[in-house]
Amino acid sequence: MNYGYIPNTISGDGEELDAYVLGEHTPLDEFKGKVVAIIHRTNDDDDKLVVMKEGRNYSDDQIRALTEFQEQYFDSIIIR
Repeated sequence: MNYGYIPNTISGDGEELDAYVLGEHTPLDEFKGKVVAIIHRTNDDDDKLVVMKEGRNYSDDQIRALTEFQEQYFDSIIIR
């Protein structure tokens, strides 16, 4: 999994909008994909996009498992 941001955007925290790129297992400098979900943090102002290659999809449980390393510290819901 890769983690980065969308250039020239502003999120609720005043920084660029962050994104988890799922299904890619080598480090990426850039990526074009489809936003399949939003991790909406209910106790923070920093939502995260969930991005994958076109045609790929993970369940909410899989998204939670793959992003738990960071999201374990926050309360959130997954919006599709």
